[in-house]
Amino acid sequence: MTAPVILIVDDEKRLRELVEQYLIQAGFRVFQATDGVTALTQARMLHPDLIILDLMLPGLDGFEVCRHLHTFSDAYILMLTARAEEVDRISGLEIGADDYLVKPFSPRELVARIRALLRRPRHIMDKGTPRTITVGPLSIDCDAHTVTLDGEAINLTPLEYRLLTILATAPGRVFSRAQLLDHVWGNDYFGDEHVLEVHIANLRKKLGDDPARPRFIFTVRSIGYRFGARP
Repeated sequence: MTAPVILIVDDEKRLRELVEQYLIQAGFRVFQATDGVTALTQARMLHPDLIILDLMLPGLDGFEVCRHLHTFSDAYILMLTARAEEVDRISGLEIGADDYLVKPFSPRELVARIRALLRRPRHIMDKGTPRTITVGPLSIDCDAHTVTLDGEAINLTPLEYRLLTILATAPGRVFSRAQLLDHVWGNDYFGDEHVLEVHIANLRKKLGDDPARPRFIFTVRSIGYRFGARP
């Protein structure tokens, strides 16, 4: 099998070279970009499987790069930030980053996070998944990977789409947080469960789903979530 392609986007040369060394040793093909504009050009050319994206970049910052990437790429995005404030992590996840690490970090932890993200490929339907899932006014076309609500298209990130299809293919079933992390991030993921909470919140917002009176995604206290239209 061809080794996954990783694009490192960071303006710190020493960090890029250190990360590249660890990733090559782990069996990945690695490329580098020093700024946001170059990163977008590289992403179009290389079609990477995963992008390690620094938040604080010269020119286009990591937030803007992430927004642009989602218009043409379904690569996983692992965001790096030198700031540990919750607002930075949430902002990155809200614009479509799949995971994050706060600098300084362990290169071995970075490799483990990457392997967890790559464990489940994008847009692969499980056996038995219906071609179209319809729950009330919500319709999921599993062939076209599109979602509509009341006839209007809903723009989801690849991770949000994956979360939604996992829940929607088993309406009424309660998924624990650990199970959802396993399905989406891989069973060797050991990051913060808060990542899942933020992505669920983003998904609910796009579906117009009020957590206090949900239509689709219901919270099961102390356990996780279930999917199903309100009777």
